[in-house]
Amino acid sequence: MNKLDVLKKYFGYAEFREGQETLIDGILSGRDVLGIMPTGAGKSICYQVPALLFPGITLVISPLISLMKDQVQALNQAGVHAAYINSSLSESQISKALRLAAAGQYKIIYVAPERLETYDFMVFARQAEISMLTVDEAHCISQWGQDFRPSYLKIVQFIKQLEKRPVISAFTATATEAVKEDIVCVLGLQNPDVLVTGFDRKNLYFAVETPKKKDSYVINYIGEHASESGIVYCATRKNVDALYEKLCAEGIPAARYHAGLTGEERKQSQEDFIFDTRPVMVATNAFGMGIDKSNVRYVLHYNMPQSLENYYQEAGRAGRDGGRAECILLYSAQDVMINRFLMDNREQNGEYTKEETEALRERDEERLKKMTFYCMTPHCLREYILRYFGEKGTVNCENCRNCLREFEQVDVTETAMSILACIREVRQRYGVNVIAGMLAGDDRAKLREYGMFSYRSYGILKPMREVEIKQLINRMLVEGLLSVTNDKYAILKITERAEEMAENGERFILKQPKEEPKAEKSTTGKKPAAGTRRSDILNSRGLELFEQLRELRSTIAKEQNMPPYIIFADKTLVDMCVQVPFNKKEMLKVTGVGENKFTRYGERFLESIREYTGGVREKFYFGEE
Repeated sequence: MNKLDVLKKYFGYAEFREGQETLIDGILSGRDVLGIMPTGAGKSICYQVPALLFPGITLVISPLISLMKDQVQALNQAGVHAAYINSSLSESQISKALRLAAAGQYKIIYVAPERLETYDFMVFARQAEISMLTVDEAHCISQWGQDFRPSYLKIVQFIKQLEKRPVISAFTATATEAVKEDIVCVLGLQNPDVLVTGFDRKNLYFAVETPKKKDSYVINYIGEHASESGIVYCATRKNVDALYEKLCAEGIPAARYHAGLTGEERKQSQEDFIFDTRPVMVATNAFGMGIDKSNVRYVLHYNMPQSLENYYQEAGRAGRDGGRAECILLYSAQDVMINRFLMDNREQNGEYTKEETEALRERDEERLKKMTFYCMTPHCLREYILRYFGEKGTVNCENCRNCLREFEQVDVTETAMSILACIREVRQRYGVNVIAGMLAGDDRAKLREYGMFSYRSYGILKPMREVEIKQLINRMLVEGLLSVTNDKYAILKITERAEEMAENGERFILKQPKEEPKAEKSTTGKKPAAGTRRSDILNSRGLELFEQLRELRSTIAKEQNMPPYIIFADKTLVDMCVQVPFNKKEMLKVTGVGENKFTRYGERFLESIREYTGGVREKFYFGEE
C-alpha cells in the first residue's frame, strides 16, 4: 500500500489536508520533522499514516491518559492495532501489552513520558524494532511553553539509550518562535523538516464581550445553543462550582471538572461530556489538553486566561471537525486581578535558579499584558492572535466580533492629555488604580496615604467615573501611548509616541463600538451569513435525517461503551445526508468512512438512510446539484 491507500482504507479520506502530505513524505524519507499545526488540522494523521507503512513500531509520547485512550479507541475502530501503556493499567496488563508489542501485535503504542525510565519498558524498547518516536503536544518539552512538563525531558535520555535511533517526529498546535527553537534543540532533532501550516482556524468565530452579568450571559447563550455541545472555562474552582450549580438549577445538562474533585468525579464528568450525556462542560484549565471531541460547537471563557497561548489552545477545542464554531471571551477588569493573584501564588518549581524564576515571572507578566490587550483592541481579533504567533493576518477577517460590528470615531484628546499630565506630575511612580482614583477624585485611604490630594491633577476628571478612566488608560496602553513595567506593581510609563503626539499637537481619536439597539442584541451579536454548521448545509429534511443518524450513532455508542464521535464524526453524518448512499460503494465515498468502519457500522447506517428515504434519492442540502 502507498500513503493514499492507507489514508482511504483506515481513515476514510480521499486526500490529505494542508501540510499533512509534506510532513508524511519527510517522515517516510527518514527525516526528523516538527509540525506546528492548529488544533483540528489533523496532526495525528501525519504520524499514523507513516506508522502503518514503516516495518516496526511507532511510539507516541502523550501527556494525558484520556488522550491515549481516545486515540487508541479511534485507531482500533479504524482497523489499526494500537495500545496504550500508562498508570491506568495494572502491572499484569502492562506486562501483557509489552509481550504482545514485542510479538509484533501493535503498530502504534501510546505511552506517558514517565514510563520511559522504567526498567521493564526500557528492556522492551531496546529489543523492539522502533521505527519512529512521535512526541505529541511537543510544547510541553519547553520551559517557555505554557504547559512545560519536566517529565518530557526524559524523552531525550530515552532516545540515547536505544540501540538504533528512530525517526523523531514532534507536533504541537501552539508554539512561539522561542518554543519552536526550544523543541528542536532539546529533542535534538537532526536537520528537521519544520512545517508551520499557519495558526489560523478559519472556522472559528472570535468575540470578546463585557456583559454586566456573566452568569446570565452564559445561561442565555447555552439556551440559544441547546442542541450543541460546548465548554465553559473558568479561572478558579470556586467559579466552576458556582456556575455549575446555576446551570443545573436552570435544567441545563452540565458537567464540571477541576483539580479539587476526586479522580472518580473527574472521570465521570469527562465521560458524561464525551458521551454527550451532559453536553456542557464547566471547567478550569485542568480540563482540555488532549480532548479530541470533534463536535464541540462553542468554547466560552468566563474569565480571561493568563496568556494567548492558553486561550488559543483552549478555544481550539471547538470546531475540530472543521465545522463552524464560536469562541467567546467574557472580559471584566477583575479578571486581570484574579490572574495576577493566581500567578503570584503559583507553586514555584524548585528546579529553576533565581534568575530563571525571575525571567519566567517577567515572561508571564508580558503574556498577561498581551492577553489583556486582546480583550481591549477594537481591531480584528483574528489578526491580533495571528500577529502574536508571528503570522500576518488580514485587517478584516469578517469572522470575528470586531470585524462585524459598527464603530464610530471619538475624540478623547483632552482627557488623554489630562491622564498624561497626571502621570508626569507623580513622576511615573504609580499604577492604573492609583492614577484613575486620583483623577476621579476618589477619597479612599490609600490615596490619602500617598498624599495624592495635594497634586494639581487630583479630581481633574470629575465627574467621570473611575471605571471609565481606567478603560481609557487601558486603551492608551493598547495604542502604545502608555506602557507598564513587567512586575507585580505594573507602574504606568509614558511612551515616546505619546510625547511626540503631545509635542506635535496630534489628536487622540478612539475607535469605539456603536451601541446596538436592544432589540437587535443577542448573546452572540452579528454573525456572518455564511457558515459550515449543519443548518447552513442541510435543509429541513436533511436535518431530520441527520438527527435520525445521530440517534443511531448514540445507540451504537451505548452498545459498545464508546464515545459517539469515535464511531462517526458529525461531519461524516452530514456528508451522509448530502450524498445519500444506498450501497457499500457509495458509502465508501463518504468522508470519514473507511473499509473497517463500513464493516462495523456501514450496513446499519445504510438501512437507516433507506428507511428514511423509502429508497428514493432526494436532495437534502442547500445549493446547486
